[in-house]
Amino acid sequence: MITGLGQLHVSVGDIDRAVAWYRDVLGLNFLFQVPGQPMAFFDCGGVRLYLGKPENEQFRSRPIMYFAVDDIDTEVKEIEGRGGDFSDRPHVVHRDEASELWLASLRDSEGLPVVLMETRPISASSPTS
Repeated sequence: MITGLGQLHVSVGDIDRAVAWYRDVLGLNFLFQVPGQPMAFFDCGGVRLYLGKPENEQFRSRPIMYFAVDDIDTEVKEIEGRGGDFSDRPHVVHRDEASELWLASLRDSEGLPVVLMETRPISASSPTS
């Protein structure tokens, strides 16, 4: 029985540049880098993010990662303050009776899309157009 996602691999070309971006710009919790190997690991709320240079193209990954946040407006400002460049502002992509799903996206050091997502109760949402 599958009990959850344990680790997600993201292919990178430059491990040091990628570590700096995920640690210093996105602000993820850096766990460790493997000495002598192009591999680094971060903790994302109990799921391990594995950045690595693939041994061959068969193992290249190109995921779109959606990171859950409690306050998307605050996170966007903080990430921009650390050098992140968002391609869009926080906006509603789905609404139901109880909540709204807000997204904002940017690209990592390798050009891969990274999306922040927040689920807001309707009562806490600001008016949208």
